[in-house]
Amino acid sequence: MAKKRYWNTEAKNARWIKQGRGQGLGSKYKPWLTVRDVPSEGRSHRVFGHLTQRTHHLLSDLELATFLLLQWRASTLDIREQFPLDITITKQLCNETGIPHPASNGVPQFMSTDFVVNSKEKDKELFAIQVKDSSALKDARTVEKLEIERRFWRKKNTPWYLVTQKEIPAVVFKNIEWLYSLQSQEMSLDDESQYFEFYTKQIAQNSQLTVIDLCKQIDTAYGLELGESLFQLRLLLARRYFHFDISIPYSKLRCSDLLSESFDTVVEVLHVSG
Repeated sequence: MAKKRYWNTEAKNARWIKQGRGQGLGSKYKPWLTVRDVPSEGRSHRVFGHLTQRTHHLLSDLELATFLLLQWRASTLDIREQFPLDITITKQLCNETGIPHPASNGVPQFMSTDFVVNSKEKDKELFAIQVKDSSALKDARTVEKLEIERRFWRKKNTPWYLVTQKEIPAVVFKNIEWLYSLQSQEMSLDDESQYFEFYTKQIAQNSQLTVIDLCKQIDTAYGLELGESLFQLRLLLARRYFHFDISIPYSKLRCSDLLSESFDTVVEVLHVSG
C-alpha cells in the first residue's frame, strides 16, 4: 500500500492552489492529490461518493476501506480526502521540534491528511484521519511526519486519529477484494445502462433474497452460465451504481441492503469529471 514518491515545484503548488485544490466542501471540494498525481504501488481508486455526489480519489485499498466505513456512518456529513495542511504552520512546527520539513529538490512539500470529516456528533463535529499501513510505523521518518501532522491538528483543536489495517474489520477487505478486483474490467456505457436498468428492477422485486441467490435465479431463468449475472452485478457495485454497508459480508448481502444511485449522476462523476 506504499505510495511512490512524487514532488511538487513552487510553480505547481501555485497552480494547484489557483485551481482550487484542497478547497471547497461537499461536491465542490477538490482534493490536493489525485490518483493521477501519485501513482500507487498498490491499487488506487476513483470512487463515487453518495454523500458528496462527487468522485473521491483514494490511493490504496486501506484508504478505500476507511472511506467506505466513514461514508456509511449515519453521523458523517462530508468527507474531504487528500487534504493539504497549511505549509506555513507545518514549517513552524518543524522549526519548533527540530524535525526536517518534507522537501524535494530543495522545494518544501505540502503535507496532507488522508481524510477530514464533518460529522453530526457534537463532540466531533470535525475530525481528521491519517491512514497508514502498520509496517510503515517502523520507519522513523514516517513517525516524524506523523508527529508534525498530529501537532498541526492539535493546534487547530481538531481530533486526529491514526488508522491502520488493524482497525479495519477483515470482512471489509474481503468485500473490497471481491468488488475491486474487477476494476480493470471494461464495460461500455450502453452495457452499464442496460445492466443498471435490469438489476435495479430485479433488486426491487426480490428484496428478500440474498444477492447471490438472486443471481443464481437470474442465471437459471435466462439460461446464462452460472455466475454470469453475479459478475455483471459486481461490475455495477464496483462502479458504485449501488452502495451498501461495506461491513456486511458479500455472501450475506441481501437485495434490501443495496441502495441505488442516479445512473446519470454516477456516469457524470466517473466518466466525465476527474
